[in-house]
Amino acid sequence: MDIVITYVNGLDPVWQAEYAKHTNTPILEKRFRDWGTLKYLFRGIEKNMPFIRKVHLVVSGESQVSEWINRQEVDVVLHSDIIPAEHVPTFNSNPIEMHLHRIADLDEEFLYFNDDIFPVLPCSASDFFVDGKGIIGMSRHLFAPDMFKKICRNSDRLARRALGMKPSLCFLRPQHICAPMLRSEQERVYKLMEKEIVASLTPTRTAKNVTQYLYTDYLYLQGKIIPRRQPRKHFSVAVASVDKIRRFLENPDCRLVCINDVKLSEERYTQMRDMLHASFEKMFPQKSKYEI
Repeated sequence: MDIVITYVNGLDPVWQAEYAKHTNTPILEKRFRDWGTLKYLFRGIEKNMPFIRKVHLVVSGESQVSEWINRQEVDVVLHSDIIPAEHVPTFNSNPIEMHLHRIADLDEEFLYFNDDIFPVLPCSASDFFVDGKGIIGMSRHLFAPDMFKKICRNSDRLARRALGMKPSLCFLRPQHICAPMLRSEQERVYKLMEKEIVASLTPTRTAKNVTQYLYTDYLYLQGKIIPRRQPRKHFSVAVASVDKIRRFLENPDCRLVCINDVKLSEERYTQMRDMLHASFEKMFPQKSKYEI
């Protein structure tokens, strides 16, 4: 199986100029801030996920590709390689996620990673796929009080429509972790619902969007997801202390960890970033094959 990672460095001046040119929406730090931890995700993949065939890094442009990336080992995919020309540039993860199946030489089975998820203990292929079925926890929700949950509801409804099912009062929401995907199924639902998907695309996030949950929901509703939670630890840097996250990284008890960004003071951001670098460097001291 492959891994697809979507990444943005909000400190990149080229990216910032494009953002200012195409949108009046203020930059949301927690969505675009770069913590400098991407190389540790690659090191974790090499050390703890040796069954991975290929890693695809999806970025907006060449200025987003870190100088240490070994392009002999990392397949760099630009937004313009997969997203229709009329919908780039985009500063919204949802249009990017809708088109991951267009990545050239993408394996049938792949895992979709955000760059805040790290494999910190050895994993096996069967942690994510068994007999062609993906493994991820699924929950049901009734209310959609905020934009994100409205997008989740949109995704559930579109998945049901693609399968000829009636809308449900409740909507599905997959576990926030790396998502198991089947390329052929993404291609199928995209073809069935292309008009609706294209109509949902916007340069920045809005409540009309559809997220990658469309594809996970579509698999689940067909019986192609095993609804079992992947063991993982989730930290929000808003509430978890620097010491608490450090202690976990020194002695992890789950295979995967998600360290979620939020709005922080510059002082707290610097403390947290420096701790993460030091802890991950201790955990993964050797360069991976993905680095020059």
